[in-house]
Amino acid sequence: SSMTRTLILTRHTKSAWDDPGLDDHDRPLNDRGRRAAAAIGDWLKSRGYVPDTVLSSTAQRTRETWEGIAPAFAKPPEPTWLAALYHADAQAMLEVLRQAEGGTVLMLGHNPSIADFATRLLDQAPNLPGFLRYPSGATTVIRFQNDAWSGTNFGAGQFVDFVKPRDLE
Repeated sequence: SSMTRTLILTRHTKSAWDDPGLDDHDRPLNDRGRRAAAAIGDWLKSRGYVPDTVLSSTAQRTRETWEGIAPAFAKPPEPTWLAALYHADAQAMLEVLRQAEGGTVLMLGHNPSIADFATRLLDQAPNLPGFLRYPSGATTVIRFQNDAWSGTNFGAGQFVDFVKPRDLE
């Protein structure tokens, strides 16, 4: 009997654009983004989606998104910060996921690649408002019938759940 593995794919929440001198990598979240990150954490916990592994882009806005999500969990995992997830395409994200450990992995990344990754992983994309656009903070939960993440392929994931911060306001 093969195991199921769960992937939580979260785009960073709203970031601040008000400092033109700041490098893109270093842009922080704004207040709305911080509130949204906490709301996503509460949503994940309330539905029983508890990550044991967190893989995140090194960007400031993904770091702060995890900092907002983490307090929802009794024992949040120590995240792994990966430069490979900063300007990653869907294929690069798949390579990262294939090296993951754990039953439930939370990946934090950026558009347009995270939207593309979510769509390509699924056997069937959900007909839900906002899914293809993948706004800030959008989160998809995908299940795989996998013994190990190393066997993960595009088109093999089953859609489980999707939320965006606006749904939680």
